Amino acid sequence: MSATGTGTGTGTGTGTGTEITADLVRGALAEQHPDLAGLPLREVAGGWGNQMWRLGDDLAVRVQRMDPTPELQLKERRWLPVLAPRLPLPVPTPVRHGEPSARLPRHWTVMTWVPGEPLDHGTITRGPHAADALAGFLRALHAPAPADAPTSTDRGAHPRDGTDGFEGFLRAVAPGDADAVRAVWADAVSAAAWEGPPVWVHGDLHPANVVVAEGTLAGVVDFGDLFAGDPAWDLAAAWVLLPAGTATRFFDTYARADEATVRRARGLAALKALFLLLMGQNGERGLPGGKAHWGPAGRTALDRVLAG
Repeated sequence: MSATGTGTGTGTGTGTGTEITADLVRGALAEQHPDLAGLPLREVAGGWGNQMWRLGDDLAVRVQRMDPTPELQLKERRWLPVLAPRLPLPVPTPVRHGEPSARLPRHWTVMTWVPGEPLDHGTITRGPHAADALAGFLRALHAPAPADAPTSTDRGAHPRDGTDGFEGFLRAVAPGDADAVRAVWADAVSAAAWEGPPVWVHGDLHPANVVVAEGTLAGVVDFGDLFAGDPAWDLAAAWVLLPAGTATRFFDTYARADEATVRRARGLAALKALFLLLMGQNGERGLPGGKAHWGPAGRTALDRVLAG
C-alpha cells in the first residue's frame, strides 16, 4: 500500500488493453458482490504487480495488473486466512474472490484494509517498540510450513547462489563503499546454510510493504512472495526497516537466529538495500517502475548494514 489518491479520473492498464477505472471496478463488484458495490471507492497509487482500490473504510480491492499470472493472488487467497489468525500484527486477509469476466478480464480479490502509512512515506520514531513488534511478528510467522506450502524460484536460496545478482546490483549502483558492501556479502556467502525445517517466510519485507502508525510498526502487507524456506530472507528487515541501533534488540527478542543465520540475513539486507538504491536511481531517471524516494531509504539501510 502506498499514498492514496482519487481514482475517478485515472486508470491503469491490466496488460490486456483494458483500463482499470473506478467505474470498471465498481461494475465488477456489482456483478459478483453487489452488496459491496455501493461502498466508496478510491484508487491506491503505487501498485505494480497488482493495482489497489480502497473500498469503504475497512476493505480494499486488489486487481491483477502487471503480474503475468494470477499465481501470487491465488497464493494469498489460499494461505493468508491460515496465517493471519496467529500473527500479532494486522495483515490483509481475503474476504471475497473476484473471477475474470468480460468486464474485467483479470483476477481480483477483496481484502481487509490494514490502517497506517507505508514506511516508505512514513517514519519509525519508537525504534525499540518497532524492533519488538517486528521480532514478535516474525517469531509467529516463522513456524514450520506444511509440505504443500509454496516454494520460491528466485528467493529463499543461500546467498552463495545469488552472487551474480548481487554483483549486478553493486555494479549498477556503484556506491563509494562497494568494497565494504562486498565484504558483507562475502561473509554471508561463507555462512553455514539453514539446517532447520522450511518455515513460512514473507519474502519481500521492504519499506513499501509495512505500515506504521504512532511511530511504530502497525501492519505488514503484500504476501505475494510468501514461501517456505530460510528465515534469513525476512530477518534482513532488521537493517532494512528498523532505525539504526535497534538490530541487536530485534535479534535478542526474536531469539531464534544463530550466528550463521544473522550473517546470511545481513548479507541479504545489503542486497535489498542495493535494490532500493537501484529503484531510486531508476526513478530519478524516469524509468518505468522506478521510485526516486526509495534511493535515500536504500542508502540509509546500507549504512545500517555496514555499521553491523
